[in-house]
Parts: sequence; C-alpha cells; structure tokens
Amino acid sequence: MKSSRLRLLFFALAAADAHIIMELYNSDLSVRCGMRDIMIGLLSLLLCLSISCSTIGSEKVYHHGVVVCSDRIAAKTGVDNLKNGGNAVDAACATALALAVTYPQAGNIGGGGFALVYMADSGKVYFLDFRETAPGAATAQAYLDSDGRLDPQKSLIGPLAAGTPGTVAGLWEMHDRFGQIPWPDLVRPARMLAARGFVVDSPLVAALAGDEETLRQFDATRDIFLPGGAIPRPGDRLIQRDLAATLGRIEHDGRDGFYTGETADMIAAYCAEQRGFITTGDLRSYKAIWREPVHFRYRNLDVYAAGLPSSGGIVMGQILKMLNTYELERYTAGNAEYVHLFTEAARRAYADRAEYLGDPDFVDDLTGQLLDDDYVLSRRRSIDPNHATASSEVLPGMPKVGRESDQTTHLVVADEKGNIVSLTYTINAWFGCKAVVPGAGFLLNNEMDDFAIVPDAPNQFGLTGGDANAIQPGKRMLSSMTPTIVFKGKIPYLALGSPGGSKVITAVAQTIINYRIFEMPLHEAVSHPRFHHQWRPDTLYLERGGYDPATIEKLTEMGHHVVERSRYGEVTAIGFSEDGRFMTGAADPRRGGGCAAGY
Repeated sequence: MKSSRLRLLFFALAAADAHIIMELYNSDLSVRCGMRDIMIGLLSLLLCLSISCSTIGSEKVYHHGVVVCSDRIAAKTGVDNLKNGGNAVDAACATALALAVTYPQAGNIGGGGFALVYMADSGKVYFLDFRETAPGAATAQAYLDSDGRLDPQKSLIGPLAAGTPGTVAGLWEMHDRFGQIPWPDLVRPARMLAARGFVVDSPLVAALAGDEETLRQFDATRDIFLPGGAIPRPGDRLIQRDLAATLGRIEHDGRDGFYTGETADMIAAYCAEQRGFITTGDLRSYKAIWREPVHFRYRNLDVYAAGLPSSGGIVMGQILKMLNTYELERYTAGNAEYVHLFTEAARRAYADRAEYLGDPDFVDDLTGQLLDDDYVLSRRRSIDPNHATASSEVLPGMPKVGRESDQTTHLVVADEKGNIVSLTYTINAWFGCKAVVPGAGFLLNNEMDDFAIVPDAPNQFGLTGGDANAIQPGKRMLSSMTPTIVFKGKIPYLALGSPGGSKVITAVAQTIINYRIFEMPLHEAVSHPRFHHQWRPDTLYLERGGYDPATIEKLTEMGHHVVERSRYGEVTAIGFSEDGRFMTGAADPRRGGGCAAGY
C-alpha cells in the first residue's frame, strides 16, 4: 500500500481513537512532548499532570486545533486561546507572548522575526516581515576594533549590538489583520504568567548556566535571572514584575504600549547610557511589512516559505529544486550518497546567499532569478554525483550585481477552520545581547551581528556576506529563519520551522524530505539525525552519533571534510491528513522542552 494510503488510514484510525478519548475525558488537554529531563518538585509534577504529557513515540491526532512550540506552558496558553474562540492567528500571538515570559532564552518582545499565515477562507498564504532594523545612527565602524577588524564583543554583547525590535509590531499587525478575539485577551495570560511566576524547568536552568558569566555583567539581567546571585533550580518559581508591567502597557495600548510612551523611553534611555543606538525615533518609525512569500514546487508539493530579508525560502528552494531530478527514494536518510547530493546542492545555494541576498528595500530582489528553473538546473549540472566540489571552486552562479543564531524559536498553530500560522522569531543568541532593559524587564536582541559588518568576515555562526547585507540605517539584517507551509494540491500537508541559525534552512529541508520522500512518521521526520554544509567553512557537519562509521568513511572518500558536532535545531511541525481534517503535531526532542498540544 502506498505511503499516502497508509497515512490516510493512520489518521482515520487515530482520529477515531482520539474521538473516543475526548468523549470520555471531555476537557482534558492532550499534549505530546519531546523527551526532557524529569521535573523536580511537587509544583513541577502538578504542572506536568495538568497538561497531560505523553511520550515521544506516539502521534496524537487532533480534530479542533494544535499548537507546537518550545515550551509546554506556552503551548497550553495557545490551546486555551483556541478553546476560548481564538483562531490560529490569535493562538499564535498568545503563544509567542507567553514564550516571552517562560522561554526567555529565545522567546521575546525585544527581538523580531517572520510569520507565514494561511487563511482557509481566502486560500492564500501571507508573509509578514517583522525583522529588526538597524537604528538610524548605526554604522559599521562602531563594531570594529582599533585595527579595523570585527570586534565580537561590540556586535554581540550589550545594547550596542541591538537592532530596533519588531516582535510586538509583528504580532499586533498579524492580529489586526486576521485575529478574531480582542487583543487584550491575547496579552493577559502572558502578563499574568510574568506577575505570578512560573515553575523553572531544566532546559531554562541549563541555558542560564551556559551564559551565567555574561549575564552577570548587567544589573537588571542579574536581578531577574540570577535572583540572590544564583541560578534558579528546577522547581523554583521565576517572577518577572517589570516584564508584567511592560506587558500590561502592551495589553492596554497595543503596539503603542511598546513603541511610544514609558516603554520606549526606557529602551532609548538605556541605550543612550550604554552607547547603544536605538532611539525613541527608531521605535516610533518601526513598521512590520507584508511581503510576498517564496513559492516553489517540489515533487507534487507546493512549498511556501519566508522571503527576503530572510534567505530561508530562497536557499531551501534552490536546494530542493536541485535535488528534484534525483531519485532520492533509492536511498535512506542516513545514506552517504543522499548526504553527498544534498550537501552539494546546499554548497551552491549558500554561495548565492552570501553574494546576492539582503533587505529587498535596499538591494535588488533576485528571488525570481535565483529560483528560475533554468538557473537552478545550471547549478545542478556542476554537481559531481561521486565527488565533493571544494568550496573554493564554487562561486555565486550569476553575474556580479549591485548572517543568524542557534537560539531562535519556532511555533506552529492550526485551527479547526483550516487556518495555519508558522512563526519564527528570535533575539539571536541565547538571551540576546544579555542586557535586560532596566524597569522594562525584557532582553534586547544582538541582531546587528547578522549584518555583514566586514565583507566576507564570518559572523558568530560562520556566515559571510557582502555589500547586499551591509549596515544601513533602517535596513533589515539578512536572516536564515524559514517558517514554511507545504500544500499537496490545495490541501495543507505540512507546516514547520526551526531555530538553528544558518542550519535552520537545511533542518527544514531535510524534514520535508524525511516526511515526503523517506515516508517517515512526523515525529521521526523531525527527530532524525541531521547534517549541514553552508559553503564556508568547507565542512560537512554530522550530528554526533547519528551516522555509522561506514557512512562517514564513504563521505570522506568522496572528498568531504567531515566533522561531528552536537545536535542542533528544534523543528516544530504539524502534519495534516489527506483531506486536511485531522492534524498531528511533532516537537523535536533535541532541546528537551518542546510540546505539541491540542484538542
């Protein structure tokens, strides 16, 4: 029986079982979580029981709605919103705001991102850009040392590293256009979480421990996240009163509660004190922008993904289109030949990324040319199926024309009417620039490092760039975020995304291939070992322990410089039945805290 028929049978049987369970237990929230450390303490146990966690090996099927994100409390917040009459957009906003409280290492109101929104009534996919922008006074020289070289301390640590935040404007704009319940109802749960506190879990403790030394440099950061001078323990309660007050202003005044008035004054005053660039004028003039999503065909699927100033959709599109003519079904996901072909496609796509891509309001938008069938075919022709091409020999493919963090977070939401949101947002590194705005209670981003401050100099993630991604006032730094929605015909098939910096693109592309070509169940597709190549450095990274010695030996013989590394990314995904009526969610187990929740 073909995979599509098996998948339809699975959804039908599982849906019948889910129906019986819901009839028996009525209001119980069913949640499927990624593997994580056991919560410590009675509060942790009660929390776990209240959200009904199940194991990673099964896939729950939901009739009415599903939320998949990096934190179980935020997932429950989103599902509660759906139950209270919200649509997928409302629930996505509520989830993102809750993550700003419970997942401070990446959830945020001090950063920015991108969202894909599919509205079933129109049958259209909309793309919202709420990426941070360079403040008006920002210059490349501010991030250089006395010898004219990039100084990572300046582009990564402290308010100087921060771009003008876009998250609040993005959530407000998305809700204003497509939401159906009042804005205060979306913000209130996050405000109450901040005011009353939440139970700290092991992933947050581990994240704080990893950045403890740098976090201690900033008084407001230390006061909130290192109370009493020490890292909280699992089971402790973290209360964020200043953040609650800021969320209260956003709840009452909407967008203006962040970009004007007291909050804006706090941000500007702190940046002025710490030699940062953000002013009240930068905040007041910030706008989230509706743009056209990237759209391309892969096999029998229509793939929609983030467009510029994210490179994600374009680079993923090039990779998948270069692979389109290969019979990948002959291989397995761990086969050396498949890894080689994918790597060679990625090598060429990332070379184009470095040369051509930037904010389309400042440089030419070459999306059409880069995804043109003939151009992609010309790039594929240079791939040797048996030998690696040295990156020094791979140049951008078009005539000469006029960088992101592992610590991003992604969420996906679908509702019973068929609406879908795939949203990725970030403050760049874990805890952004490490600096909390005093009195406002939230962390600023360090996105200025994602500009090509010095041409061809790698940023913290090894990405290089040129003039297309140079700093200019008001410009949006190039991103790798890749929120994606995939359709089979006119029916939703898959919605997904991931953190992982430059590795987001390959993680999302490999998950699509795992699900479509290798016919893995959704939870296997998101958790399967990954690999990554980004042109420079000329290194093929394999997740440690994920590939057998024979595969590594074969790849080395083919000419790849193979390096094993820790697991990365955290794909969150929703799969749909063949008729689109039923949904299943999958949370990547890599970070240990992700949840799929629905009803």
